[in-house]
Amino acid sequence: MVQSRRSFTGSLPLMRFTRLAGSLAGSEGEVTYHLDFDRDSFGTSMLHLKATTQLPLLCQRTLEVFLEPVVLDQQLGLISDESEEAALLPEYEALLVGADGHLDLVDVIEDELILALPLVPTRPGAPLEHIEMADDEMQPPQDNPFAALASLKKH
Repeated sequence: MVQSRRSFTGSLPLMRFTRLAGSLAGSEGEVTYHLDFDRDSFGTSMLHLKATTQLPLLCQRTLEVFLEPVVLDQQLGLISDESEEAALLPEYEALLVGADGHLDLVDVIEDELILALPLVPTRPGAPLEHIEMADDEMQPPQDNPFAALASLKKH
């Protein structure tokens, strides 16, 4: 049985996540979170992170801003050395904690939000428009970039 040691619940404004800001189309909004620090039945220290938000992203199809719902539910195994990662249960992701045991929870939440970003932000239901190209645009250029080299070879 897992006994909860400490729990924290709260919210943070999106503008607080400076590394995430470059991927966002705005800084309005907030992230609500719930953190549980536990020790499992094997004695492994872990952090159960739950967070929800709506990230303002720029749709790459329509170039309009839309809100991407993000729901995080991660179990992180707290390790002090990379060699300890192999001993973690498969459902845990490793989280390296410094030698002093210090853990910046804002950075942890921000890391997980960055990992949750879509590779290509696309608003759900955004139309996929087919762009017609003229025949001459589809043909390779007629100028040969090596023509100048051929004239040098003749000399």
